[in-house]
Amino acid sequence: MDTPLREPTFLILTALAGEPMHGYGLIGEVTSLSDGRVSLRPGTLYGALDRLVDAGLVEVDREEVVDGRLRRYYRLSPAGDATLSAETERLRRNVEAATSRLRARARTARPLAPRTAGGLA
Repeated sequence: MDTPLREPTFLILTALAGEPMHGYGLIGEVTSLSDGRVSLRPGTLYGALDRLVDAGLVEVDREEVVDGRLRRYYRLSPAGDATLSAETERLRRNVEAATSRLRARARTARPLAPRTAGGLA
């Protein structure tokens, strides 16, 4: 993928970098990784997983029947690993650039002169 990943996609790939997971496990992991900022609904997640499988970034790891329902586990593919690594590096460089600029700004910022009571001195 040449374009930056959307945050939910980045978080799904990040969750799968740890171990294969099923859909509802991914929903919880994405919520945890984002400190609750990103909360995926099942339809959104499964649509994203279908797109990621079609793009070759995620693979089906295995399927099992639990309580009469099919549970599908997904894993990061080698292409998904490479994409996540590249995106992580891109974000790291962006954070490094922003941090450097903010530090430089803080060094050159002048503190405000204290105000005196009664107007101009």
